[in-house]
Parts: sequence; structure tokens; C-alpha cells
Amino acid sequence: MRLLIIDEDSQYRALLRHHVTCRWPQATCVEYDPQARGALAPEIRANGFDAVLLGGAHALEWLEDLAQRGGFAPIVLLGRLRDEGMERRGRALGAAAVLGKEKIGHDALIEAITQAAERQARARAERAAADLDSFQFSGARIPGYRRVRGLAKGHISELYLAESEVDPALVVIKVARDRLEENALDHTFKRFLQEHEIVQRIQAPCIVRLFDLGVSDEHAYLVMEYFRQGNLSKRIRAGVTSQDALRLALQLACALQAVHEAGVLHRDLKPGNVMLRDDGSLALIDFGLSQRTALPLDVTDHNLICGTPHYMSPEQGHAEPIDARSDLYSLGVILFEMLSGHKPYTAENPMAIIYLHRKAPVPVLPEALAKLQPLLEKLLAKSPADRFESAAAAAAALQQALENLYAAERVA
Repeated sequence: MRLLIIDEDSQYRALLRHHVTCRWPQATCVEYDPQARGALAPEIRANGFDAVLLGGAHALEWLEDLAQRGGFAPIVLLGRLRDEGMERRGRALGAAAVLGKEKIGHDALIEAITQAAERQARARAERAAADLDSFQFSGARIPGYRRVRGLAKGHISELYLAESEVDPALVVIKVARDRLEENALDHTFKRFLQEHEIVQRIQAPCIVRLFDLGVSDEHAYLVMEYFRQGNLSKRIRAGVTSQDALRLALQLACALQAVHEAGVLHRDLKPGNVMLRDDGSLALIDFGLSQRTALPLDVTDHNLICGTPHYMSPEQGHAEPIDARSDLYSLGVILFEMLSGHKPYTAENPMAIIYLHRKAPVPVLPEALAKLQPLLEKLLAKSPADRFESAAAAAAALQQALENLYAAERVA
């Protein structure tokens, strides 16, 4: 028996859990606090649960939303039966059962859950054939996840939005497009392993959370955090104020500090790899090209240009040895793009862009932002020796620039 318990009251959730485990000692009860976690994402269907116990101050509103989602798990509504018409409204909105919350009866609750679970079992059997495709990712069936939709396709992997059956949450699954041959650890799976190891090594809030790594039907996959706010590219297209640009760049510098202190170089820092959480904080993703500075060898080939030309440091673009200051150059490119609304260097082909990064002068900010030009010059210096010596130093400079900007506005 797997149940999802939704209610703001932790004590009431514990009471429901007690009733359930008295009847089913091995039952799994997943608790969900709507006050802390907010509404369930529209894509959630809770098909991994036998029933949902729904209470709380806004239970009827939630019921109206959830019951309209095709294939959502049966809901047992726990309401205040003193309210006139509660049971009638709950039934009309699609609840499998409606019980009084004030003085819950053990036998009535167990009976309601049993009937809801039986209803779910019948529904699963009826839609088994139709659901089969919903668990396929690039030809692999990944247990515990329902495919919602595809997000992106690349030469190496494909990204999917999926619903976890363990917790009512959305995740992103990266699946290798090619199969593993004869169970060998191919280049792609080595990159997946490296990305997982690096993220686990850093363990910082500014880094994407990874939940699972494995192989299914000979396809490697990686399960990670989903960011419904999108990435920094989307934010830049919408327009960024100078204050927000500095604030975001400061967060990025602090993130790079955590990455570098863990002995890692990101090597592909760009707006598309900077994600936005609901609380406004940033998280770095995609460590597939990252490099452990302590390792003499890497899964990427020597003398191979890896990364995105628009954001590469001159030395990275020319396949020369790099250190943490290369990531700081990429940070400078992102800062310029946020402040100006466009990339510092553009050309008809990648090699021309790489050439400009090494030979062209550092771009000049608009006159209104001239006070930030020295900071930009330091980040985008052609020689690593002329840049900030560390992410911590860059963060300190960005913090000072932000404080100066706020002070100037107060005077004005």
C-alpha cells in the first residue's frame, strides 16, 4: 500500500499514518505539506500511489483541481462535515470517499482507503496498454518515472520532464541516445558517471540536485532536479536591470567558488547551464564537460575544444591548459550579456568567435554603466594572469560593485 497524505497539519498527518500502519504495517505513506511546498504541479497524476488522503484548509479547492486531471489517483477527502453540503460537494467533485476530519473513525478510514485502492487497481489494469508508452524514454523503460514530455534533444542525450512515483514531484531525466554495447562503459556513460560523481562531491545549494543514476534497457540515464522557472537565457531575453545583473553574477561567482574549492572546473558556463529556482536562487547544471583538477586524465580528449564558443576563454578556445580563471572569463561574458543585452563577440562561425575572444578588444559597456567597465575588463582579460585570481576575489569585487550601485541610487 502506497499512500500520499496531503495536509498542512503535521500532527494530523502523523495520526493518519498511525491509522494506516496499524492496518498495513509495511505501508508507505508519503507526506505532503501544501503550505510549505505549494500546489502540486499541473503535470502530477500521483499514479504511483494507491490513494490520496486529502485534508487541509483548501481541500475542496485542491479536490476540484486534482479530480479534473485525467488518471489522477483516487482521493479520500477529509473535511469538516459540520460544513453544510461538504459530503455532497466532495462527491460531486470526484472524491472516492468523504470522511469527517474532526473525529476520524479507524474502520471507516480503512474501508475508504481499501475501496480507493481497489478502484486504482482496476484503473491501472484498464489503462495498462496506454500507459506503457508513458514510461518509455529514448527506447528505455525507467522504473519509477512517468514521462510527461520531451524537453530537448542533443547528439549525446535527450532530456525529458517526468513525474516521480516515489514523491509527487517533477524531475528531469537525461537519457543517453545510444545503447551501451556489451555492457561496456562507453564514452557517454563515463560522462554521466563523472557528472554524478562531481555533483555529489560538491554538495552545495548552488548546484543542481541529482537523484538517481543507472542503466535501463542498455540506456544510461541520470535523474535530476527540475527548474520550472527556466534558465538564465530566458531571464536575459526578458531584460535584466544592472542591479539584478550584478546580483546574479555575484551568485554565479559564489557558485564557482564552491565548484573550484571542490577541485572542479565547470568548463561550460553559459546562461543555458544556469537555472533559476522558485525562490530566485541559481543552480549550475551540466557538469558533463567538467574536469577534476586533481586528475591527470579526463574523459574528454586532449587537444579537443570543449564548451560553447560564445562563452569560452581564449585559452580554452585554443585547447590550451586552463584553470579556474577560465570559468571566471565565462562569468565575465555572461555579465556583459546581462548588462548589454547581447554577447560580446559574434561572427559567422565558431572559429571566428574563438579568434575574437583572443584578439578583439574587451567590449565597452554603455556610458550609463561606465563605472562597471573596470570590473568587466578584469573578468574578460585576455591573459589569465590579468584576471581575478579566484572566484572568491571575483565575488568580493561584484559585492563591492553592487553596494556602490545601491549607494549611488540612494544619493540620487
